[in-house]
Amino acid sequence: MVLGASIILSFLLLTSCDRSEQVVKPVRPDKPATVAPLLPRENYGDEPETQANEEQLYQFISKQLTGTYGVFTNFHNTTQSAVVATGHEVLSESAGLLMRYYALTGQQEAFDAEWQRAKEIFNLSAGFSYRYSPQQNKRYPLNAAVDDLRIIRALHEAGIAFSDNRYSKEAAQYGERFYEHNSKDGQLYDFYDETYKMTNDFITLCYIDLTSLGLLPISTSQAEALQQNMLDIMRKGYLSEQFPFYETRYSYKTGAYQSEQINTVESLLTILSLVEVKQHNPASITFIKDQVQAGTLFGHYTKEGKAATDIQSTAIYAITAMIGSELGDKDLYKTSIQRMEQYQVRNSGTKLDGGYGDVASQQAYSFDNLMALLAYAH
Repeated sequence: MVLGASIILSFLLLTSCDRSEQVVKPVRPDKPATVAPLLPRENYGDEPETQANEEQLYQFISKQLTGTYGVFTNFHNTTQSAVVATGHEVLSESAGLLMRYYALTGQQEAFDAEWQRAKEIFNLSAGFSYRYSPQQNKRYPLNAAVDDLRIIRALHEAGIAFSDNRYSKEAAQYGERFYEHNSKDGQLYDFYDETYKMTNDFITLCYIDLTSLGLLPISTSQAEALQQNMLDIMRKGYLSEQFPFYETRYSYKTGAYQSEQINTVESLLTILSLVEVKQHNPASITFIKDQVQAGTLFGHYTKEGKAATDIQSTAIYAITAMIGSELGDKDLYKTSIQRMEQYQVRNSGTKLDGGYGDVASQQAYSFDNLMALLAYAH
């Protein structure tokens, strides 16, 4: 038991989606979430005024932020021995984001290459390793549910985009494996550890990708139980009408929510998941639109809605752009992209040009850059 607790504590330190219970009225009460259309409802990113910045970003990612094993966690390298992924370590998160980008933009050859590399580097017997260190030659023996689901979703999207059911068959294969190891009794768990054959005992709300859960090759009764249970957990993690974001995680053991602070990226991913299946709370969208318009969407808040930092991020506005696309709200999308692009490095005379990072420290993170790239595909 001590060993298991140690693993869970380590995972809390390692991961996030970047990572007072209150029941709210759902948009469609008492119905399980339905599977959303896989390809974005709108494609607002495919416009001349955004294409040049998208191309510059793609060139930065492919030429400066990518090595033999995939997209670097950070442009600035390290010894790769920290508790969290650093430097030129690679993440299955990054592979899944890039696969989704290639599927949504119709680039089959690039998709195939990234998928082949992802299988070679991350595939384990029970899931996809969330992290690989080339310098340590270490593949970590646990997955992250959100990352596995993203890869499974990307395969389904590829099947549609390329009119090829080979991808859908692979998605079913890995989806069956995922369901076997990362869920039980209609509940989703953050990770499965292959070494100790165990999951944790909680779910991080931004790991609940309702659309991807709806794609798993399971029976109707299993699907309804899993989706409804996870939708209920998301709904009840809603903080308040005054601050319409979401709790961080839910403990199955205690039946309680846990949030040290509210991470904006995590709450936005939760809201995006709900938007995709039309189960979002309208107050969340109103709040997001107001803050995006004002340029005041900060990285962390207290549970009462007070900003806990004045730092903003690329990923924040990339996600609100995706929310705008899914809602068919072009104004929200365009304003979000404009806010996001304020962080793009230009004319610095460094290798960071075109990307999203800090020129002074030469730091540029995979999540920010890939989320920005994915936003352009919406």
